[in-house]
Amino acid sequence: MEFTQTLAELEWIPRPRLLALRRLGIETAEDLLTHFPRRHEDRHQFPRFPHEESDTAICLCGEVIKTSLRRFGGWKKIFEATLQEPDSNALSQPLICRWFNLHYVQKMIATGQRLVVFGKPRLRGNRICMDHPEFEVIEDDSEMSIHFRRITPIYPATERLSQRALRSIIYRVLQDLDHEPVETLLPSQLNARDTLTSIRAIHFPEDWKSLAQAREHLVLSEFFAMQMLIAARRTEAQGRIGNIHCGSGDLAEKLLRSLPFNLTGAQKKVIEEIRHDLAAPYPMNRLLQGDVGSGKTVVAIVAILLAVEAGYQAAFMAPTQILAEQHYSVLRRWLEPLGIRLSIRTAARQEETFLPLISGSEDANVVIGTHALLYENVSFSNLGLAVIDEQHKFGVAQRATLTNREPAPDVLVMTATPIPRTLTMTVYGDLDVSVLDEMPRGRGKIITAVRDQSKLGEVLKFLRTQLEAGRQIYVVYPLIEESEKLEAKAASAEYEQWRERLHPYQCELLHGRIPPAEKQATMERFHAGDVKALISTTVIEVGIDVPNATVMLIENAERFGLAQIHQLRGRIGRGQHKSFCILLASDQSKETAAKLAVLEKTTNGFEVAEADWELRGPGDLLGTAQSGLPALKIGNLKRDAELMRLARSAAMAIFASDPHLEAPENQRFRQLIVEPEGRTFSNVS
Repeated sequence: MEFTQTLAELEWIPRPRLLALRRLGIETAEDLLTHFPRRHEDRHQFPRFPHEESDTAICLCGEVIKTSLRRFGGWKKIFEATLQEPDSNALSQPLICRWFNLHYVQKMIATGQRLVVFGKPRLRGNRICMDHPEFEVIEDDSEMSIHFRRITPIYPATERLSQRALRSIIYRVLQDLDHEPVETLLPSQLNARDTLTSIRAIHFPEDWKSLAQAREHLVLSEFFAMQMLIAARRTEAQGRIGNIHCGSGDLAEKLLRSLPFNLTGAQKKVIEEIRHDLAAPYPMNRLLQGDVGSGKTVVAIVAILLAVEAGYQAAFMAPTQILAEQHYSVLRRWLEPLGIRLSIRTAARQEETFLPLISGSEDANVVIGTHALLYENVSFSNLGLAVIDEQHKFGVAQRATLTNREPAPDVLVMTATPIPRTLTMTVYGDLDVSVLDEMPRGRGKIITAVRDQSKLGEVLKFLRTQLEAGRQIYVVYPLIEESEKLEAKAASAEYEQWRERLHPYQCELLHGRIPPAEKQATMERFHAGDVKALISTTVIEVGIDVPNATVMLIENAERFGLAQIHQLRGRIGRGQHKSFCILLASDQSKETAAKLAVLEKTTNGFEVAEADWELRGPGDLLGTAQSGLPALKIGNLKRDAELMRLARSAAMAIFASDPHLEAPENQRFRQLIVEPEGRTFSNVS
């Protein structure tokens, strides 16, 4: 049997199981054997049944001595199976396994069966219980050695395909597989094992050491394939036809002399990196990451001036209309005195005819906009630089529309959401990275405090004292409208209450469903100081700059991610006054306390990002980054960061010495860089 053979050709696999495998995306022997276990259980010997509860899931084995089905609340059911451990004695305590409203479980478990269960033991009264444990019935048959008395693989399974059935199919396919070696696509310095040996060992290891070695080999193979594609994209980008988009720098110097503040050392360093890229004959592809308020906009404006001075247009793309309008206002103030012509394009500016369009984008030196910049009727006669702000808010295809031009423009993408180092090597692996790791002087200090919902009265008193002192405040909610599923309060529902609480101070409401023109008018009134309190959802997350707004109250703070709260918190502390961020939480769980404590301890976005990474895991972060990366089958970006570094340095070294993979030892890697149609590994492609 060959690695590439389809499972449908194997007559011994029943059709219902073939269909179940297809639901998992498994069609061939290779698909099946790279459907890796999510964990392994040591079924050589099991621990004694516990007498105390534990936060760690454990694997136990026992005999079912009793089953019962109890009804409660009308139609609801609890099925219980009481397990007795082998070699039980007078001191042994039974284990109660419980399943709520899972009718199929009672059909699978019967008295006298031997069960392996995996779950967290909990003390319920004087009984030790496991609620909804994973379980497997152990049968004394010819296949018992596959499932028992060994290190046993546990797979991501699907409906109508039990662990036992899936494990048996994988075992037989491994037995029938030809002993021809599977090609190992790793460079010699990373390759210590044979791929087929590793595949056998990841499924049915002899011991824990061989399992660890097999996993390391397979993770390295997966990461190396990813890094080769990323390195190929970097090499391809550097080989694209580009123009030199760097002027003399006179305009930039004139601007910098007029600023009422000095650049930080980090800003000067990053400007030099960008100047070097703009002066190169190949396109710039650079990610600029800096914490909230670190001064990215000034750096972007200097880049724009260098491009304009060289005779090219610049596009500045923001994710929301509010942010685009704000950038337009800031850029006009700084650039029009230098004789730079600006144009703005957002959906609202196109739809609302009473808003006069600034000069057509063909005549403008700088065009600011939202995704409206992608419309066909916005043409660029000579685009030299594309600046994309808060890049994670844009889809990959949207950015590609702007950047896939010939000759290629230089691209600068900016984010105020600091990115953990491992993600910088993967999601943004084909970009050069600049970091603003120094904050400008004169920024107000932000004090963050977590408070229970019951302390709202004290919080209100504090808000009123701040309003009386002439400050302005934000009140932020997680939802727009009341939801039956989430009890989170919504800005619309609470707005009237806040008007009463803060009377006579003027309050206004802001959320994503308010028409763009109204949103803009509200923001202008808040900026001017006419509105004292803004009751809002997360539409204020990026780019809003009101120096006199020094207090933010975030309701239902447990509903937000760490990085998002940090972004929201960045709206305050923008003037010289001390600022206060109050996180009001109604959930008192350990997880919530640990998460929010991070924000009390630090205002450093890079520390927050690493903590978010630890708490949430890479899956969520990859999702929010709209990475375009394929799902990893075995590697874990957090746990395997060192292996990712090894894979990256190996791939970069290969392309540095052999950019076209022409050397005989490198030709086999060409198959790794043929991208599947429609897949992209980058946020800028």
